[in-house]
Amino acid sequence: MSYYEHVIISRPDISETQVTEMVNHLTEKFESLGAKVVGTEYWGLRKLAYRIKKHRKAHYSFLKLDAPHEAIAEVERLHRIDDDILRYMSIRVDEHSDEVSPIMKKRDERERRPARR
Repeated sequence: MSYYEHVIISRPDISETQVTEMVNHLTEKFESLGAKVVGTEYWGLRKLAYRIKKHRKAHYSFLKLDAPHEAIAEVERLHRIDDDILRYMSIRVDEHSDEVSPIMKKRDERERRPARR
């Protein structure tokens, strides 16, 4: 099996709990296809670089996977059908890092900064 990083960009008008449920359902789907979900991260509602289907913001979710290519292909097929998912991307990587993603690092640094006066 190969290592993958999978990012999902979903519509902004669904709630954070719905995004979490979607990621949990996606995790179950990957596991039923013989994959292992190593970790998940919710990056939050973020501003898009350009409009996608008339939306300016979107929910970002990130999954680290240990999966066969067939599982990735099947889940990507399901993403094309789902109206709540605006974009997705799967990237094959050599290995997973144990650190949090750079997006989450930046958020943590921003939260630790002292407030401006």
